[in-house]
Amino acid sequence: MKRAIAVALSLMITASAFAAPAGQDTSAGTAKKTSTKKTAKRASTTPSSPELQAMKEALDSQQKQIQQLMQELHSRDQVMQQLQQRLDQSQSAATDAQSKADAAASQAAQQAQAVTDLRSDVSDMKQNSANTALTLQETQKSINEIGSPLAIHYKGITITPVGFLAAESVYRQRGLAADVNTPFNSITFAGASPNHISEFFGSGRQSRVAFLAEGKLKSTKVSGYVEADFLSAGVTSNNNQSNSYTFRQRQLWAQAALSDGLTFTGGQMWSLLTETKKGMDNRTEALPMTIDAQYTAGFSWARQFGFRVTKNFNNKVWLGFSVENPQTTFAAHGASSNFLLGSAGAGGGLYNTTANYSFNSAPDLIFKAAFEPGFGHYEIFGVVAQFRDRVFPCATADSETTCQGILGPSAAGAFNDNKTGGGIGANARVSVWNKKIDLGVHFLGGNGVGRYGTTGLPDATVHADGTLALIRSYQALGTLEFHYPKFDVYMNGGGEYAARTAFLKSPGSGVGYGSPFFPNFTCSTEPVPGSGGFAPGSLGSNCTGDTRNIIEGTFGFWYRFYKGPKGTVQFGPQYSYVVRNTWAGVGAPGVTNAPHGVENMILTSFRYYLP
Repeated sequence: MKRAIAVALSLMITASAFAAPAGQDTSAGTAKKTSTKKTAKRASTTPSSPELQAMKEALDSQQKQIQQLMQELHSRDQVMQQLQQRLDQSQSAATDAQSKADAAASQAAQQAQAVTDLRSDVSDMKQNSANTALTLQETQKSINEIGSPLAIHYKGITITPVGFLAAESVYRQRGLAADVNTPFNSITFAGASPNHISEFFGSGRQSRVAFLAEGKLKSTKVSGYVEADFLSAGVTSNNNQSNSYTFRQRQLWAQAALSDGLTFTGGQMWSLLTETKKGMDNRTEALPMTIDAQYTAGFSWARQFGFRVTKNFNNKVWLGFSVENPQTTFAAHGASSNFLLGSAGAGGGLYNTTANYSFNSAPDLIFKAAFEPGFGHYEIFGVVAQFRDRVFPCATADSETTCQGILGPSAAGAFNDNKTGGGIGANARVSVWNKKIDLGVHFLGGNGVGRYGTTGLPDATVHADGTLALIRSYQALGTLEFHYPKFDVYMNGGGEYAARTAFLKSPGSGVGYGSPFFPNFTCSTEPVPGSGGFAPGSLGSNCTGDTRNIIEGTFGFWYRFYKGPKGTVQFGPQYSYVVRNTWAGVGAPGVTNAPHGVENMILTSFRYYLP
């Protein structure tokens, strides 16, 4: 196209060069012959030499311009060809690249599918391997259980033995004539002869035997638990030769746990107010880490009959209610014989004839809520208890006084006096430092809840007229425990308090518990012993010594020599310091009117726990 334009342009320039002289008129203006005209015309149209030269030069110049244009066009054509070639090459390369990309994508898709298939095959192989390993483990477990079973399987029930065997000892600075079960409220005063004699006893009686039976229904798990030890004494028990002591029940209960979180438990068990480590589950009680079978001052507990119902809400909140066996612990000084609270046990009724049993009007009711928000375990609880005695208003009448129309003392006009007591409490336990440290706090306070404390302080006393008066008491305990793979270290500090509950019987004479009119003259004076060598002298009625509080600090540790599939072997020593303070009464000149007792104890334990 460009060449055609150049040729046309050249022709136009040439035509214009020749057309310029043809425009002049060369005729003479007269008529001539035809031949003369042709000759004259040719002569007139033939340019002269200068003009011809100029035309040639112009033509040459134009030819050169045309050649330059032709060369430029040719150069441009070459450039265009090169660009076209490069474009063709680029398109070809792009086409090849696209083709290769499509091929690579197709190959990648095939490889991805192959990888997916391979992963699926590997996953199947892993699952098959896991199933095979599990089957082998179960088979091995079954084989092992045949030789050394961890549990006994009988008709769909799994029976698991638990417990431990113990060799323990106790050394006390002041004698109490007690095994590894300390009677805190009997710690002696300065005047008692045992206060000047230390004691040592060795014992295996805290060894514990237990088994758990479990079975599963469609939507219910049924369980039964039996636990016993030898911390009981029969009429022939002694330490002389055979050291024979009776087997006693600790726990005996049955349980039905529904899949919806509702659980029913009945029998003898730890009271619902006893702190637990997990929800309100039985067998997770948070007992102090002590050797002393009476635990430590400030710890609130009981093991007694109960029927409880608990509900688990997503393992975060638990609510519980229990009906439990009641009892009244009683202490009174200066009281008249004008009331009846209970009786010694009836042998025919399978009760201990040397122990007192109160005539209870209703069971204790305990309510509890537990929380585990993700950091610690927390509980709040309440106790409602009913107390009753029978009052005899005419029992103290003298022989010359008429009461209720009868002369002298009589049971006329007797009536039952009822009191309602109870208390509230809280427990908190937090684990820190990767569960290596446990911090625990416990509190219970109220009226008539003394028997739920470790030290055995009283629930009630009486007024002068024989009606009941409930004693306010408080129990508090703090625990600090360090846990390591081989050993545990524990420290406990707690105390229990019984309020002064005293009344005026007559001018200068008191009745009840802790009266300032009670005598404490002889609490620091040692009496002579009784006959036979096993009868310490009594401090007598002139040493009332009603306990105000008992405070204990405990330190100890457990070291595990072995813990594994064969069980656990561990040893632990413990030191305890106990102070018993009393309510002030009337004392001798220069002698304290509020006696107190101090006890230092060292206990040891070597135990083998069943796996």
